[in-house]
Amino acid sequence: MEQNSALHPADIAEEISRLSKGEQHQEFMDYPLEDRLEIFSFFEMDVQYTLIKSMTEHELSELLNNLKPDTRNELLSELPDDLIKYLINLLNEREKQMALELIGYKENSIARLMTPMYVQVRPYYTVDDVFRHIKVFGRKAETLNFIYVVDEKNVLIDDLKIGQLLLSDSSTKISDLIDYNFAAIKASTPMEEAFEIFQKYDRSALPIITEAGVLVGIVTFDDVLDRIEDRDTEDIQRFGGMEELDLAYTKTPLLQLIQKRAGWLIILFFSEMLTASAMGFFEGELEKAVVLALFVPLIISSGGNSGSQAASLIIRAMALGELKLKDWWYVMKREVSSGLILGGILGSIGFLRILAWHFLGLYDYGPYWISIGFTVAVSLLFIVLWGTLSGSFIPFILRRFGLDPATASAPFVATLVDVSGLIIYFTVAAFFLHGKLL
Repeated sequence: MEQNSALHPADIAEEISRLSKGEQHQEFMDYPLEDRLEIFSFFEMDVQYTLIKSMTEHELSELLNNLKPDTRNELLSELPDDLIKYLINLLNEREKQMALELIGYKENSIARLMTPMYVQVRPYYTVDDVFRHIKVFGRKAETLNFIYVVDEKNVLIDDLKIGQLLLSDSSTKISDLIDYNFAAIKASTPMEEAFEIFQKYDRSALPIITEAGVLVGIVTFDDVLDRIEDRDTEDIQRFGGMEELDLAYTKTPLLQLIQKRAGWLIILFFSEMLTASAMGFFEGELEKAVVLALFVPLIISSGGNSGSQAASLIIRAMALGELKLKDWWYVMKREVSSGLILGGILGSIGFLRILAWHFLGLYDYGPYWISIGFTVAVSLLFIVLWGTLSGSFIPFILRRFGLDPATASAPFVATLVDVSGLIIYFTVAAFFLHGKLL
């Protein structure tokens, strides 16, 4: 492949990824080190892993010691333990210490995304001092949009926009510009909570501090976006009733793809067996009133659909930070109203459908057609209400026990409502048709 220096590193990474494994290494190493560092950060994890295995010890050491700390940390966090140890030993003492500190944070903490490459200054600096400082240390900084002000103990006391400095006199002291009003994230903060903080303050970068307020790094929005995309992809896959994929769909081996999907399918299959068992339990009622069987698919699908709708709404609202655990009662009140109205709409349509078919001669429901109509209508009302409540409440239960609400997949909710829906249907039928068909 002919090199094109005009291409963006992301485009170059995409082109190299299309090559065979042997060609990937050769093409990648043809670029200067500075370009390789940029290109490497845009590779998918499987390509990064392939390149690492194909490099010599010298090539690896050169790459790892010059990679941005956050890129390197993300790479190390995805590799096997034995390979991590090997790679860390290729780092110089300064980079090794930095990598070990980053890896030491919990896997789900925002600190795992931070970089220590930023510009910090003291309050007694003048604006002119700051710009001289930037010229010396700013080249490796992740971003220069903000300059961070720390005291003698490295405690963060403020951050300043670079534009604010540009518009100030060169002799102005930093202490005259700060107002001690800034946004920061604690290093132990879970990524999910940190994402909400980014959204709240609409910042391109936020500082990361310890419990004591010491500045230890920054996280940029592009790194957050990458992780949000990964999180949303996992949630969508889980909500579809499967385990999340480790690689892109097109790069996942067929056997692994089957393995990720088979588990949930088997669980749901056994769950659906309960539906068959429920049908068998009411076999006597079905023999006496075969007409009831006509509406079983209609009844259970309506409950499953309403449950899936509710689960989708609640899980997404949780992901966006619109709903917290404490909001469960508010949600229940809304969903009771929604379930009753939606169930009433579907129940009315079901009743009118039976009425129309009966009088148009499309089907003879017999002398008790009104009772059958009320059975279907009332069943739909209660089943849709139950589906709506189940779909909205299950995510809260999962979140309460520290599980991912996305595990409340649409197939899972639908299966739950299928089984319970049959019980509701035949219970209502017994009430309206007792002494008539039953």
